[in-house]
Amino acid sequence: MEKHEGSAKRSVVVKASVEAVWKKLSKITKLDWLEEQKSSKFLTQKKYGVGARRLISFEDGSNVEEHIVEWSPKKGFSYIAITGLPLLAYLATISMKKTSDGRVKVTWQSYFISNKKKKEFLEFSKFLKQFYTKSLQNLKSDIERN
Repeated sequence: MEKHEGSAKRSVVVKASVEAVWKKLSKITKLDWLEEQKSSKFLTQKKYGVGARRLISFEDGSNVEEHIVEWSPKKGFSYIAITGLPLLAYLATISMKKTSDGRVKVTWQSYFISNKKKKEFLEFSKFLKQFYTKSLQNLKSDIERN
């Protein structure tokens, strides 16, 4: 079967300090800002950094297992999803950078490969971009409220 590859990238600017944004992002199972997330839990005793693993359950019944593969305090982290997505491979990075006006730009980007039919792949790609946009807006609202 033919393989398809794609990427998604969305950003949001948050009126907060790097420390405040990192405090929220680095709590990798405190995902109240993640769109349609029902629950999340650690799969390892390690709670942060490379090697930490989490399981995220969504309202639609899906469960996604993710492993942290890169960790840079106050800069961001990368993770891979190993189960739960209609993909062969998924690597994502959530990064943050202070802007010239003192706010923080948070960027969520990913690269993924699928062996699904082209139509299904394109639908998932569109869904993922919308998911990132909604989740980042939730993150922004949550941080700026507190």
